[in-house]
Amino acid sequence: MRRVILTIIVVVTVFLLVVLIIMGVRKVSAPSGGSKKANPVSVTSLVALAKDLEAKGSLLEAKAAYQKLIAEIPNAAEVMSWQKKVEEINVKLLFSPIPTPKSTTYTIKPGDTLTKIAREFKTTTELLQKSNRLNGDKIVPGQRIKVSTAAFTILVYKSQNILILKADDEFVKTYIVATGANNSTPVGTFKIVNKLTNPTWFKAGAVVPAESPENVLGTRWLGFDVSGYGIHGTIEPQTLGKSVTQGCVRMANPEVEELYAIVPQGTTVTIVD
Repeated sequence: MRRVILTIIVVVTVFLLVVLIIMGVRKVSAPSGGSKKANPVSVTSLVALAKDLEAKGSLLEAKAAYQKLIAEIPNAAEVMSWQKKVEEINVKLLFSPIPTPKSTTYTIKPGDTLTKIAREFKTTTELLQKSNRLNGDKIVPGQRIKVSTAAFTILVYKSQNILILKADDEFVKTYIVATGANNSTPVGTFKIVNKLTNPTWFKAGAVVPAESPENVLGTRWLGFDVSGYGIHGTIEPQTLGKSVTQGCVRMANPEVEELYAIVPQGTTVTIVD
């Protein structure tokens, strides 16, 4: 009987030791919370690398470094500034000759014009000029230029007063905008059907020229396929982020000029609450 009891004690003791060993291994292999903690040294090094790459003009590599930081440390205090860096680099890439996965190289043919090429590739002449460092419309046969192949779309969130530019469903940049007071900005999917530089404002009973300080449309107009509605600039940048317009989407002038250069006529604009 004593032998049986001793055997049971030994078995139980061995079992408890095995359990304690396993628990100790798990504690070593998995830090508390079950998530991998970032090494502060590696984070600092990666941030420094991203900044260095950006300063050298290696924009694709810099973007990848910032995206790695965001993916590996999504709860970091600096994550929003890293995301802003990615957005800034996205626009720099669009406006630079650097080839990207969303561009192609086109060889100019006799009879080509920037307008013709822009129409063929569903892009804009302004983007062709900016991305190829062209000061005007002059191009010559045999010349090779960068052409964007991305399909741009726009998403507006009324409740947050933000506009998101996307390229083939990839986020490019987020802009702070103003939308309609009393829920006057229409919800739905629209298309940009006309684009104007320094637009004239036709208001009830008056015509306000582009140069007038009272012209609320700012420096650009991107009109929807719903009469009277569109995206435009502003003479009141302090109102951005608020619901104060008569129904249009209002942007800062430098930002609407940037958007104007990127998106062609026919671009889809989806507005949600």
